[in-house]
Amino acid sequence: MSSSAAPLLALQQRLGHRFSKPELLSRALTHRSFSSDHNERLEFLGDAVLSLAVSSLLYERYAGSDEGDLTRIRAHLVREDSLHRLALDLGLPQVLRLSDGEAKGGGAQRPSILADALEAIIGATFIDAGYPAALEVVRKMLGDLLAGAATDRWAKDAKTALQEMLQARRLAVPTYRITDTRGQAHAQTFEVECVVPALKLATRGEGRSRRIAEQEAARRLLDELIALDKPSSGLRDKERPRADTP
Repeated sequence: MSSSAAPLLALQQRLGHRFSKPELLSRALTHRSFSSDHNERLEFLGDAVLSLAVSSLLYERYAGSDEGDLTRIRAHLVREDSLHRLALDLGLPQVLRLSDGEAKGGGAQRPSILADALEAIIGATFIDAGYPAALEVVRKMLGDLLAGAATDRWAKDAKTALQEMLQARRLAVPTYRITDTRGQAHAQTFEVECVVPALKLATRGEGRSRRIAEQEAARRLLDELIALDKPSSGLRDKERPRADTP
C-alpha cells in the first residue's frame, strides 16, 4: 500500500464505507484551487443527500416532534459549524487536496472548505453505492449529536431562544452587526457579531447570508449563557442588580 493510499483507507474506515470507485473520494477531497476536477459538483449533490438523510433520521428518532421543531434541529445539524466539527473529527484537513497558496493560507482548517468537502464525500458515497450507503455514513457521523440532549434546545430558533432567555431576566435584547463580508457578490460569506452589553458578552457567526450568520452568532452566545448559567458560575447573581443598587 502506498503512503498516499493509507490515509484515504483510514478515512474510509472512519466513514464506514469502502469506495468501489476510489477516484470519487479523491475528487470529493479536491478543492477548486488544486484542480479543474474539483469537488463542487459533488458538494452540490451531497448537500441535497445530507438534507434528506438528516430529515429521515430525525423523522425516525423524534416521532412526537412537529415540522417546525424538526426543521430547526435539521438546520443545526447541517449548518457549517456542525459540519466543520465533523470534518475535523474525520481528519479531513490531513487529506484535503489544496493548491500550495491555499494550503499556506490555512485552507485546510477553513470551516467553509471543510464543510464543503464533507458534503462532497456524502455526494460521492451516493454515486458510489446509492442512498442507503450515504444514509448509513450520515447516521454514523451524526450518531453522537443525535443522541445528545442538546437537540431539545436546537428545536427552537436560536435568536428567539436567546431573546426569550434575556427578556426573562429583564435584560435588553442582543444587538447584531455585520463585521465582515467576504467573497464575490454571488457567493458571499457574512460575519456577524452578537452582543449582550449587560453581560459583556459577544460572539461571532458566519454564514452564506446575514440571517444564517446572525443565527450562528446567537447560537454561540446562547451556548455560552447555558454553560455559564450553572450554580457554580454565579451568572444569575451577576446579571441581577443588587437591592441597594440605585
